[in-house]
Order: sequence, then C-alpha cells, then structure tokens
Amino acid sequence: MLLLLRLGELMRKPIIAGNWKMFKTRDEALQFVYAVANKVPAIEKIDSVICAQFTVLRCLVKRQGPNLRVGAQNMHFADEGAFTGEVSASMLKSIDVSYVIIGHSERRAMFNETDEAINKKLHKAFENDLVPILCVGESLADREAGRTEEVIKRQLELDLAGLSAEDVKNLVIAYEPIWAIGTGRTATSEVANETCGFIRRYIAEAYGDDIADSIRIQYGGSVNVKNIGELMSMPHIDGALIGGASLKSEDFLQMINIALTTKNA
Repeated sequence: MLLLLRLGELMRKPIIAGNWKMFKTRDEALQFVYAVANKVPAIEKIDSVICAQFTVLRCLVKRQGPNLRVGAQNMHFADEGAFTGEVSASMLKSIDVSYVIIGHSERRAMFNETDEAINKKLHKAFENDLVPILCVGESLADREAGRTEEVIKRQLELDLAGLSAEDVKNLVIAYEPIWAIGTGRTATSEVANETCGFIRRYIAEAYGDDIADSIRIQYGGSVNVKNIGELMSMPHIDGALIGGASLKSEDFLQMINIALTTKNA
C-alpha cells in the first residue's frame, strides 16, 4: 500500500486552482488573464486553473491559451428548469468551461447545500465532461473534538455515492478545513498532509489502491506564496485551492511555479 502510494505520488500531476469567489469585474478578469495565459507552465507538467464567477467565464475561456484552464465556482444539478439564478452543467460545457468547484464550505454554510445536492451535482458534472473539484472539511469545533476524520468520511460517503471508480479517479478532492478559510490561519503542512492521507486511505478502501494512487488531493485554506512550498512538499498533497492569494496575477504565477518546482525536486 505505501509503495503504491509513493509510486502514485510520483505520477500525479500537480493542480493549482485559484478561486476568485465574488471578485473581479470583466475588465479586471481580462487584465489578469492577459497577464498569465502565456506564462503558466506547460499543461503537461501542471494543471493551472482559474475558477471565476459566471459573468466572466466565457471571456476567460476565449483567452486561456494552451496551458491555462477555466472553472466555475458552482452549478445546479438539474439540466434546466425554474431555478432562478442558477446555471446548469450543460451551460458551462457549452462555453468550454473545464472544471467546476462543488461543495465549497461557503456554499455548504451560507447557501445550505446538502451532501445529497452535492452528490447530484457530481453526477451531473461527469455526465457533461466537467472535472469536479469536490471540497470537504471540518469546522474548528469538529477539529478540537477529534471528529475530523468522522466528518470527512461522512462527507465522502454521501458525496461520492453511486459514482463509478473511473469517475472518482478523475475527480479532484480539495481538503479545506473550514477554520482556515479566509481567516489567515493555515493547517500546518503535517496536519494538512495527515488529513489528505486519510482521504486517500478512504478512497483506497472504497475504490481500490489504483484509484487512490491516481486521485489528486488539494489543500485549501489561506494558502499563499509563503506557505505553498512547504504544503506542496507533502506526499499526499497534490495541489492547492487558493482564494484571496490567487487574485494577483504575479502571486498566482509564483505559486504555480513554486508548486511545480517543489514536486519536481
């Protein structure tokens, strides 16, 4: 098992995704993409992704170039219908979006997203050839009470229900402790790696070693230029889901290059 994980670690391509949340007008988004599209490393070496708000997705896709990819921050699980303010997976696919964040803690907490809804979204994303970035994580109260693994296992069981092993293999999981998101607090690299390792072990038990060795697991939670190198040095951390620190083009590029250098070291 450990040997398999080590071999899998060497083969997994890093993935750095910026989550812009509710920031950037169209002009600001264009300024950003013009600054980074031709500077991100080759997509064969690392996946560089910007997850933006719906209003700028198409303009980013049109200018992403060969090595940058664009993702949405959310989607509905229905194909169409009377769901005011929502966007479907097929709508995202029709404008060539590649990724979609599903189950972010802010969606769970502020918009009452349930694991049942998240599971439906994952199924619909795969039906439309979108790569989901599934977010899981515990609250500070859960962490302090020693319930981290219990909470994350329950989320994974419910969120992944009914997905095929091939779907899970192509999924990206982002471990984002809720207590570290937007707070400036970051889990130590050892704590983050330990929890990402637990996620990988769960995947191994549920879907087999091959899937566990292949699936990419990100860490998210106040990641920045200063700490990304240490986080990426951990064997179970394959990338980062980055919030506020991804809003500046120069920082985004620097973090991608640090991640790539660290994993190739």
